[in-house]
Amino acid sequence: MGGYISSQSVKKIIEINPYMLGTMAGGAADCQFWHRNLGIKCRLHELANRRRISVTGASKLLANILYSYRGMGLSVGTMIVGWDEKSPGLYYVDSEGGRLKGNRFSVGSGSPYAYGVLDNGYRYDLSVEEAAELARRAIYHATFRDGASGGVASVYHVGPNGWKKLSGDDVGKLHYHYYPVEVAAVEQEMAEVPVA
Repeated sequence: MGGYISSQSVKKIIEINPYMLGTMAGGAADCQFWHRNLGIKCRLHELANRRRISVTGASKLLANILYSYRGMGLSVGTMIVGWDEKSPGLYYVDSEGGRLKGNRFSVGSGSPYAYGVLDNGYRYDLSVEEAAELARRAIYHATFRDGASGGVASVYHVGPNGWKKLSGDDVGKLHYHYYPVEVAAVEQEMAEVPVA
């Protein structure tokens, strides 16, 4: 990893407030600092205006802040997701100040693997359970195939009453959930291996 330290146990979802989450891709310190900073600004907005900031407003605020630091070496790729007073919102924001609105995103070095699963399984009418399983599978494939992605598949559901963590599965254990090993097949392979 060169000058970087890679960790499989970093918490990749940052809880900005009870209604909004941010995801981490890039430098952990940069992401954590700017998400915490965004959380403070969201709370100050709430105190000043007596209402929560919208997801649109929060993502725009973060994009503007990051744009002002453009070219200074920040490494941030994030999804800002939440539910404001009117509706849900999902935005992609990066360290160059880029901001996109969408229905689904995958961010980070493992995202091509996750997109393969998401594009294959996404439907507009997924139930919460189906959507959670699709997310878990997408995260598993991204983390299993990409060495720089995290080792935990954290799945949250964001609704009108805020976010709720649904699961936090170890990717190593998920592998055997999706691709179970039959003991008989392993024993047969072991019997066929020549011993020197």
